Amino acid sequence: MPRISPHFLELFDANGAPRGVLLSAELWERCKDQVLPPLTKALYVLDPAARPEPEVRPEPLQEWETLLAYWDFTYPPAYDVHCDCCGAATDDWRADEPRKFRLRNANLGGLVTFQCAGCKALVLKKHFKKHLTVECKPYVDKG
Repeated sequence: MPRISPHFLELFDANGAPRGVLLSAELWERCKDQVLPPLTKALYVLDPAARPEPEVRPEPLQEWETLLAYWDFTYPPAYDVHCDCCGAATDDWRADEPRKFRLRNANLGGLVTFQCAGCKALVLKKHFKKHLTVECKPYVDKG
Protein backbone atom coordinates (compact mmCIF):
# COMPACT_ATOMS: atom_id res chain seq x y z
CA MET A 1 0.00 0.00 0.00
CA PRO A 2 1.22 3.52 -0.64
CA ARG A 3 2.15 5.25 2.61
CA ILE A 4 0.51 8.54 1.64
CA SER A 5 -2.73 8.65 -0.33
CA PRO A 6 -5.86 10.76 -0.14
CA HIS A 7 -7.87 7.48 -0.12
CA PHE A 8 -5.91 5.22 2.25
CA LEU A 9 -4.05 6.30 5.35
CA GLU A 10 -2.53 4.03 7.99
CA LEU A 11 -2.62 5.61 11.45
CA PHE A 12 0.16 5.13 14.04
CA ASP A 13 0.63 6.40 17.60
CA ALA A 14 3.63 8.41 18.82
CA ASN A 15 5.61 5.18 19.39
CA GLY A 16 4.97 3.93 15.86
CA ALA A 17 2.47 1.27 16.87
CA PRO A 18 -0.41 0.81 14.41
CA ARG A 19 -3.70 2.37 15.57
CA GLY A 20 -5.99 2.01 12.58
CA VAL A 21 -6.74 2.83 8.98
CA LEU A 22 -8.60 5.75 7.44
CA LEU A 23 -10.36 5.15 4.13
CA SER A 24 -11.87 7.81 1.92
CA ALA A 25 -15.59 7.58 1.19
CA GLU A 26 -14.80 6.84 -2.46
CA LEU A 27 -12.48 3.92 -1.62
CA TRP A 28 -14.97 2.54 0.92
CA GLU A 29 -17.81 2.62 -1.63
CA ARG A 30 -15.68 0.68 -4.13
CA CYS A 31 -14.66 -2.11 -1.75
CA LYS A 32 -17.19 -2.29 1.12
CA ASP A 33 -19.22 -5.19 -0.36
CA GLN A 34 -16.10 -7.38 -0.39
CA VAL A 35 -14.49 -6.04 2.80
CA LEU A 36 -17.44 -5.60 5.18
CA PRO A 37 -18.39 -9.31 5.68
CA PRO A 38 -14.90 -10.45 6.84
CA LEU A 39 -14.47 -7.25 8.88
CA THR A 40 -17.77 -7.89 10.64
CA LYS A 41 -16.86 -11.50 11.37
CA ALA A 42 -13.47 -10.45 12.78
CA LEU A 43 -15.11 -7.69 14.84
CA TYR A 44 -17.45 -10.19 16.53
CA VAL A 45 -14.43 -12.33 17.49
CA LEU A 46 -12.52 -9.33 18.91
CA ASP A 47 -15.57 -7.71 20.49
CA PRO A 48 -18.48 -10.16 21.08
CA ALA A 49 -20.55 -7.37 22.67
CA ALA A 50 -20.72 -5.69 19.25
CA ARG A 51 -22.81 -8.60 17.95
CA PRO A 52 -26.47 -7.58 17.62
CA GLU A 53 -28.85 -9.30 19.98
CA PRO A 54 -30.97 -11.93 18.23
CA GLU A 55 -34.66 -11.32 17.92
CA VAL A 56 -36.34 -12.53 21.11
CA ARG A 57 -39.12 -15.03 20.56
CA PRO A 58 -42.11 -14.87 22.90
CA GLU A 59 -42.13 -17.39 25.72
CA PRO A 60 -44.27 -20.47 24.95
CA LEU A 61 -46.57 -19.90 27.94
CA GLN A 62 -49.39 -21.86 26.29
CA GLU A 63 -47.17 -24.96 26.27
CA TRP A 64 -46.53 -24.45 30.00
CA GLU A 65 -50.27 -24.09 30.63
CA THR A 66 -50.93 -27.28 28.66
CA LEU A 67 -48.40 -29.17 30.79
CA LEU A 68 -50.08 -27.88 33.97
CA ALA A 69 -53.55 -28.80 32.66
CA TYR A 70 -52.46 -32.43 32.20
CA TRP A 71 -50.19 -32.57 35.27
CA ASP A 72 -50.34 -36.08 36.74
CA PHE A 73 -47.02 -36.24 38.56
CA THR A 74 -46.97 -37.24 42.25
CA TYR A 75 -45.60 -33.83 43.33
CA PRO A 76 -46.77 -30.26 42.80
CA PRO A 77 -45.28 -28.10 40.03
CA ALA A 78 -42.13 -26.21 41.06
CA TYR A 79 -41.60 -22.66 39.85
CA ASP A 80 -38.09 -22.15 41.20
CA VAL A 81 -35.15 -22.09 38.77
CA HIS A 82 -31.42 -22.03 39.56
CA CYS A 83 -28.46 -21.60 37.20
CA ASP A 84 -25.41 -23.61 38.26
CA CYS A 85 -23.25 -21.72 35.74
CA CYS A 86 -23.61 -18.17 37.13
CA GLY A 87 -25.56 -18.68 40.36
CA ALA A 88 -28.71 -16.81 39.32
CA ALA A 89 -31.83 -18.07 41.08
CA THR A 90 -35.51 -17.31 41.53
CA ASP A 91 -38.29 -18.77 43.64
CA ASP A 92 -40.88 -18.16 40.90
CA TRP A 93 -39.71 -17.55 37.34
CA ARG A 94 -43.17 -16.29 36.34
CA ALA A 95 -43.11 -13.40 38.82
CA ASP A 96 -39.73 -11.89 37.90
CA GLU A 97 -39.74 -8.58 36.08
CA PRO A 98 -37.47 -8.41 34.22
CA ARG A 99 -37.18 -12.16 33.81
CA LYS A 100 -34.11 -13.88 35.29
CA PHE A 101 -35.05 -16.99 33.30
CA ARG A 102 -37.02 -17.16 30.07
CA LEU A 103 -39.16 -20.20 29.31
CA ARG A 104 -37.83 -21.77 26.12
CA ASN A 105 -39.91 -24.94 25.92
CA ALA A 106 -42.40 -27.09 27.82
CA ASN A 107 -43.91 -30.34 26.63
CA LEU A 108 -46.32 -33.00 27.83
CA GLY A 109 -43.40 -35.39 28.30
CA GLY A 110 -42.36 -33.26 31.28
CA LEU A 111 -39.32 -31.51 29.79
CA VAL A 112 -39.23 -27.80 30.62
CA THR A 113 -36.30 -25.65 29.53
CA PHE A 114 -35.29 -22.15 30.58
CA GLN A 115 -32.56 -19.80 29.42
CA CYS A 116 -30.67 -17.80 32.04
CA ALA A 117 -30.79 -14.08 31.29
CA GLY A 118 -27.42 -13.59 32.97
CA CYS A 119 -25.15 -16.11 31.23
CA LYS A 120 -27.54 -17.61 28.62
CA ALA A 121 -27.06 -21.12 30.03
CA LEU A 122 -29.83 -23.64 29.43
CA VAL A 123 -31.60 -25.03 32.52
CA LEU A 124 -33.47 -28.29 31.89
CA LYS A 125 -36.10 -29.48 34.35
CA LYS A 126 -37.01 -33.09 33.60
CA HIS A 127 -40.23 -34.13 35.29
CA PHE A 128 -40.60 -37.85 35.86
CA LYS A 129 -43.60 -39.55 37.47
CA LYS A 130 -42.13 -39.54 41.00
CA HIS A 131 -39.18 -37.17 40.84
CA LEU A 132 -37.64 -34.15 39.13
CA THR A 133 -34.09 -33.76 37.82
CA VAL A 134 -32.43 -30.48 36.90
CA GLU A 135 -29.48 -29.97 34.54
CA CYS A 136 -27.62 -26.80 33.63
CA LYS A 137 -25.78 -26.60 30.32
CA PRO A 138 -23.45 -23.64 29.65
CA TYR A 139 -24.17 -21.37 26.71
CA VAL A 140 -22.26 -22.21 23.52
CA ASP A 141 -22.05 -19.54 20.82
CA LYS A 142 -22.81 -21.12 17.46
CA GLY A 143 -21.98 -17.99 15.48
